[in-house]
Amino acid sequence: MVQKLTPDLCVIGAGSGGLSVAAAGAQLGADVVLIEKAKMGGDCLNTGCVPSKALLAAAKRAHQIKTSDEFGIKGTTPQVDFAKVLAHVKNVIAQIAPNDSVERFSGLGVQVIEAAGSFRDRKTVVAGDYEIKARRFVIATGSTAALPPISGLDQVPYLTNENIFDLTELPTHLIVIGGGPIGMEMAQAFSRLGSKVTVLEAFTPFAKDDPEAAAVVMKQLTSEGIEILANARVERVEETGGELIATVSMGEVTQKISGSHLLVAAGRRPVIDGLELEKAGIDADPRGIKVATTLLTTNKKVFAIGDVTGGMQFTHMANYQAGIVIRRALFKLPAKATSNAVPWVTYTDPELAQVGMSEAEAQKAGHTIRILRFPYAENDRAISEHHTNGFIKAITDKKGRILGATIVGLNAGEIIQMWTFAITQKMKIKAMTEFISPYPTLSEISKRAAYTYFTSSLTSPMLHRIIRWLGKLG
Repeated sequence: MVQKLTPDLCVIGAGSGGLSVAAAGAQLGADVVLIEKAKMGGDCLNTGCVPSKALLAAAKRAHQIKTSDEFGIKGTTPQVDFAKVLAHVKNVIAQIAPNDSVERFSGLGVQVIEAAGSFRDRKTVVAGDYEIKARRFVIATGSTAALPPISGLDQVPYLTNENIFDLTELPTHLIVIGGGPIGMEMAQAFSRLGSKVTVLEAFTPFAKDDPEAAAVVMKQLTSEGIEILANARVERVEETGGELIATVSMGEVTQKISGSHLLVAAGRRPVIDGLELEKAGIDADPRGIKVATTLLTTNKKVFAIGDVTGGMQFTHMANYQAGIVIRRALFKLPAKATSNAVPWVTYTDPELAQVGMSEAEAQKAGHTIRILRFPYAENDRAISEHHTNGFIKAITDKKGRILGATIVGLNAGEIIQMWTFAITQKMKIKAMTEFISPYPTLSEISKRAAYTYFTSSLTSPMLHRIIRWLGKLG
């Protein structure tokens, strides 16, 4: 028998964005229904951010054991028990999972429906034995791995982020298709754990990042033995004698690369199949659901957030957008989403972090810019840690307004946050010189870079004359 529900909010998708909307709505007293057809926590918890960072952490320990000679501790080749590495990954997921569980959300007062949801019309969603007519709907179904049109791919076993953590053995030779963040993070992780790794990128690795900063990461990855082929288009894959063979064209040169396992990390596509969006009057294309800055779809009763909109595909972006939806749906506030201060981090070693405009973007926008730099090699903490590989690059306009920042180096993802805050608060560079930074810390690079904005003023002859005149006054 069909049960009819009329909640304030109906959220489709229990990934990071959907869970944030559901939790906030329930805690604010709204009647909330949450629909999820797969695992609570979505991609981030189960197959994305959490397991990948857990695997990277294990790989980092292996690398530290191997390279400890510079600290006076004899380095050795680590003995990797891959089954235990994956057990560590699963344990990390298990520790976080209760925060995203059906039990927790039911305890908050959210009605969780474990079924696929789809629109019947502009005002109705059906899921399992339920018919939901909510005051507002929120689509937060996320994204999944995109499969490039490679001949033979559907005929061979391949991995994506959705099943790579289910491996039972360490690949002897992992071929990675895609030189973006996911591909490069996994390449370094498996290389450090003992796999031979080849990365095939059809265009430019780290294409969305600052080229100068990306070059630092590329140099480190290649120094660790990872083979990275740029402008390498995979024409065909096949399986022969238990080996996977990729036929790759690089200009006029074609070569075959064989490996034991194949990881496809060539982008993401929105999860919209089965939602019956057309019945609700919601416009979408292969890139995602179309939304305004209000995050409303072409159906004014329906919001869409996170990866399914095809924008910046980060967990923290989905969480930010969830806050916009809560403000609009429950409080009727004129909140709008912006993307001018959204940070992103690639968690390779060294890390690569960016927020705001890049140097090229600022120039394209017509700004007269100043580039402020400081290297890790002149930071005392970095020197003591033997992590001097990297730099910070901050961009301001001619009046000192902070436009963006790029950091490549140890803990770049942590350090970038103060620059994100500065851009959000529309601070000028002077503010970045006025805080007291504890010594010795990596974060001092931010202050030291900011100081360089005033270097020319400090050497001004006029300033020196003023100081000499003041000195004569006693």
